[in-house]
Amino acid sequence: MEYLERFSSFKNEIEAILSSLYGRNDLLEDLDTIMKKRFIERPESLKELDENRISNPNWYVDKNMLGITMYTDLFSSSLNGIIEKIPYLKEIGITYLHLMPILKMPKDKNDGGYAVESLHEIDPKFGTNKDLEKLSSALRKEGISLCLDYVLNHTASTHPWALKALSGDIEAKERYVFYPNRDIPDYYDSLVPDVFPSTAPGNFTYVEELNEWVLTSFYPFQWDLNYANPKVLFDIIDSMLILANLGNEIFRLDAVPYIWKKLGTKCRNLPQVHDIVRLIHIVMEIVCPAIVLKGEVVMAPSELAAYFGTKEKPECHLLYNAAVMANFWDSLASQDTTLLIDQLNSILSLPSHCNFVNYIRCHDDIGWALDAEAQYNMGQDPLEHKKFVYNFFSGNFPYSYSRGELYNYDPISQDARSCGTTASFCGIEAALESKNQFELEKAIQRDLLMHAMMYSIQGFPLLSSGDEIGQLNDYSYKLDSLKVEDQRNVHRSKFDWEKAKLRKVKGTYQQKIFDGLLELRDIKKSNNCFKSEAFVSTWDSHNKKVLIIRRTYQNEELLCISSLSDSIEKFYTNSLVGDYVDLFSDERLTPGWGYEIKPHQYIWAKKVSN
Repeated sequence: MEYLERFSSFKNEIEAILSSLYGRNDLLEDLDTIMKKRFIERPESLKELDENRISNPNWYVDKNMLGITMYTDLFSSSLNGIIEKIPYLKEIGITYLHLMPILKMPKDKNDGGYAVESLHEIDPKFGTNKDLEKLSSALRKEGISLCLDYVLNHTASTHPWALKALSGDIEAKERYVFYPNRDIPDYYDSLVPDVFPSTAPGNFTYVEELNEWVLTSFYPFQWDLNYANPKVLFDIIDSMLILANLGNEIFRLDAVPYIWKKLGTKCRNLPQVHDIVRLIHIVMEIVCPAIVLKGEVVMAPSELAAYFGTKEKPECHLLYNAAVMANFWDSLASQDTTLLIDQLNSILSLPSHCNFVNYIRCHDDIGWALDAEAQYNMGQDPLEHKKFVYNFFSGNFPYSYSRGELYNYDPISQDARSCGTTASFCGIEAALESKNQFELEKAIQRDLLMHAMMYSIQGFPLLSSGDEIGQLNDYSYKLDSLKVEDQRNVHRSKFDWEKAKLRKVKGTYQQKIFDGLLELRDIKKSNNCFKSEAFVSTWDSHNKKVLIIRRTYQNEELLCISSLSDSIEKFYTNSLVGDYVDLFSDERLTPGWGYEIKPHQYIWAKKVSN
């Protein structure tokens, strides 16, 4: 009955979307068949979860939410191995576990798992679908929701569909985009920018077996799917439902802005993309309402709001806060919060249903797509500033404490991205190399400051596995012929369980970072000002080196104050009244007076009740 009621309420909208995408009115029955089958198969325990989530629809932005992202084989070799490590995740306070790609993939040339050979089968090196079901159940019992990557834009060139296409199977070829000569590909390339202009220039790859060109937006071994073919969309949806029935609760939708292609456009953020995401949202709401969609939308802030849809017709539940992440690091290097505050104000001006996952590091690089218009307005040359930040974080700038690597450096445009762990970016690696305890303490403080800023803004925090113990860059990838060409491997190293033991040894940098993160977690969990309903805004500190985030909930108020300066600074909050107490040090602040803040110090000042 639940299925029929929910399907009935969305039937007209589904028909309208399918008609808009494909100009056909005969597709609803096919989709209904898929949905009904997967609903019938859905385990009762997950249907119970569905009902609980319907009564608590905003569970994924609760103030207790704390995520972590990791590679299965780097953390614990297999899905079953992760089950054994759940106590460690509980120690951190994790409520959301994002596993990097675990679906079947080629042994080499798999782009870290984003070249998939199956849409719903676990790669044997991680385990089986049954192991995934067992892991998701074990996590759920401990209050941890599982998040899986789902690649929407492409498959591996070794996917069964692609192999059939290579043999000349017409139905299989229609799942991709082929052209017999370079006429249309050349026109396409003249309009559509390259994703990786240095390492994978162009948008097409020649397929010798067919003497044709296939669309490959990312790498030659990743063939773009043809969503103009409804069979592709329906198979994608069916596979997502299979994974949902194995217990996955959150789908990270990879490269979602790219999935619809239309000649004569830049093939980014097209209206059909939003139709597809909205349709996926509706399907999940009908079959498995517990599911949350998290979009990977690394686009300009002006493009972000559309991916949430509207409050009445939502698309993604969550998006990555990629732009703010880049601005966090920029403000640390430049000791200037101007661009960061401008970016935060843009995010905070979005409607209340727009929720973000906040992070400071992830599996990917940092792209320095700062707001060029804002930079010009403050008298900053965007290219020269970009060169400054990527050189700073690679340690190639005078007095830089950072250690990292350049990624996708283009000598013509002088564009580049940055790779590295949080600890190495913040100076811990350099301090350990020089055996300078004073510099090490400063680096630890920077590391915790970055996390404190991430915890303080609107949304929920996502840690990168290893950051909680200050894991450093691993340069051994340069000795591996399969990894050496991808600098992102510098921060994709095995979790060091021996170093993790040092989190319990007083005085180690691992212990200081780990305990510092636990303190942030505990204060956040216990404070109403971190509720999702809280009003969040930036606040003028009268010092461009000091960021203030003001959070209010009913009659409670909290100021999250962060210094991006290497020196002692003063900030002012003269328009506020009353006394505040720092939740870390118990020191009192009286707004209206110049208040000193130490280098890279963070203060969470709670207003004292009168």
